[in-house]
Amino acid sequence: MATKKRAKTVKEAEIESKDQRWHCRNRVTLVFGSNDVEDLETYLYTDKGVKFQTVKFHQAKSKAVEEILDNCIDEFYRNHVDEIKVTLSDDGKTVTIEDNGIGFPLKKVPQVYTEFRTGSKFKDEETDSKGFLFRTLGQNGLGAAATCLTSDLFEATVKHHNTKKAQTYTFTDGALKTKKSSAKAFKGSAGVKIKLQLAKEVYKDSKIDEKLLRKRIIDLAYNNPGLKFIFNKEVHLYKKGLLELAARINPKNSYEFGVVSHVYETTNAKKKKVKGRIDMTVALVVDRKSDEREKFISFVNSTPTFDGGFHNDRVKRHFINHIKDKLARAAKKAKVTVNDNDILQGLTFVIGIVMPNPRFESQTKRKLVRDNQLEKAIDAFVTKNIKKFFRNHPEYLELIIERAKTRTHFQDLKDAKKSGKKAKKQRIEKLLDANARKDRSECTLFICEGDSAIGGLRSARDKMNQGGIALRGKPMNVSQSTIKDVLANEEFSNIMASVGLTLGEKVDPDSLRFSKIVFLADSDVDGGHINTLLTNFFYTFWPEMFDMKMIQITKAPLFEVITDKGTEYLESPEALEKLKKKKSVKIKEIQRNKGLGEMSQAAFKHVLNKQDFTIITTRDAKACKNILNVCFGKDSQLRKDLLIDEK
Repeated sequence: MATKKRAKTVKEAEIESKDQRWHCRNRVTLVFGSNDVEDLETYLYTDKGVKFQTVKFHQAKSKAVEEILDNCIDEFYRNHVDEIKVTLSDDGKTVTIEDNGIGFPLKKVPQVYTEFRTGSKFKDEETDSKGFLFRTLGQNGLGAAATCLTSDLFEATVKHHNTKKAQTYTFTDGALKTKKSSAKAFKGSAGVKIKLQLAKEVYKDSKIDEKLLRKRIIDLAYNNPGLKFIFNKEVHLYKKGLLELAARINPKNSYEFGVVSHVYETTNAKKKKVKGRIDMTVALVVDRKSDEREKFISFVNSTPTFDGGFHNDRVKRHFINHIKDKLARAAKKAKVTVNDNDILQGLTFVIGIVMPNPRFESQTKRKLVRDNQLEKAIDAFVTKNIKKFFRNHPEYLELIIERAKTRTHFQDLKDAKKSGKKAKKQRIEKLLDANARKDRSECTLFICEGDSAIGGLRSARDKMNQGGIALRGKPMNVSQSTIKDVLANEEFSNIMASVGLTLGEKVDPDSLRFSKIVFLADSDVDGGHINTLLTNFFYTFWPEMFDMKMIQITKAPLFEVITDKGTEYLESPEALEKLKKKKSVKIKEIQRNKGLGEMSQAAFKHVLNKQDFTIITTRDAKACKNILNVCFGKDSQLRKDLLIDEK
């Protein structure tokens, strides 16, 4: 290796050795996370509910206090604690946390609270009396000591159950100074009481956020049913745990997905068989009106996993896959594709996991990493409970299909707008256009039944202001068709392009090529069907046209009757019979028209030159939509009921 050229003597790096107090106070982020205020998307508890919002969050300060709370929860897991009392001073700078556990040997107090790698939870394979691995929050022996070393005041009072002795240690200035009381016998409950004031030198602002501390305490109460919390005289005690939290978010639309214990067998470091138990609770909250993406409220051993992790991802993916499989047939029938967002939109997952030896990405425990046993537990849990969920909540499955329909509908309308703009520029071969070029406000479009009708219309019309377009048979029933089906329908596409209409856009009178649209069909049953199907088409997509009196109807005369006084044009057999009975009129000839194609030019002129056509009006929009749904919707029973209704 070549020798690098340098001066004879160079300045070397100064090698220092810092104690753990210095390291903890000056590198607090390594232990407790960010020492800056950040925006956190989370929730706070109101008097009776839950409010999702963005809060100002100081990770390091929160974690420093939570480490003491976590020690209390570990004692609850070991069945030593059933009450925890927390008091925050009025100025928010002093917090006191007390449990009614069994305490620990008094001589160990300085080690526990001032030395790293000191604790009772390093033996991952340790089991309880039934042979199950212990579940804990603390694992590294860092948390409580780090809190003490970054506090101006840290007062620990330990009442040891076994020796019946109590003693108080007071650590000041990050345990730079220590004093202790003498050990004395005590009466009443054993346990540990910690009073602390965080160091302003370390945390910049030593004030503790009361709302976030209250949130953490209520979270712990929901995660640990039967454990009583008292926060500044406010009592929190729950029986059903996280299921009650879900109900607090939305009492009407919260669903219990499942509560289960997954037991497995493994071997410890000494090759000895031990049992593990993973308890899981999952509840769902569905906000039908929300268009927001999914939210997660998740915990592992009572620790909030703000950044999610393996448990969130695994539950979500299995849930989605099962839903898609279940709805495959319904989606195919509805001609839609269900995507992830249709399932997750407005959904809140409330997930609680209690397990042995959870592993997190860091000491802050904000994100859970993968675990083989947890993976098996979640897979079995979701598979087992999803069928029951389907049975109990069919309305949720219906909601997903409706969301898929709505999304597809909007996308189709978006595509329709693009198609409509292109169509307006294209020539419509079927259109017999009016010749007016500048002012189209007086132009009328006649929608006729059959190509033969256009021939009669061509010679009888006012060429400047009247146009026509022919239908082939009965038009499409749009109530049972998708937007794509309507766009693919040549006749409707031609009508829209001729008038200047676009699906998904409201009518702009100034941009229309015709100010009136008149249905001109045969005076028979089929003609009536055509008129109602056209009415359904226009009302479904542009109901405002009816308010503008643009949609009108006229009838072709069924009879052309030549009399001694001229020609009569009659629209029904009843009108003919009435004419026959008139003694003042002598009938010379009767021509019955089977359709528009058989009408004389004179009859066409009679129809087209009417001063007023019949305007189709609407009085009640809701009633109109209802009757159109009855007549044209997918539920045929509604039509049957209408036909047999004597009223």
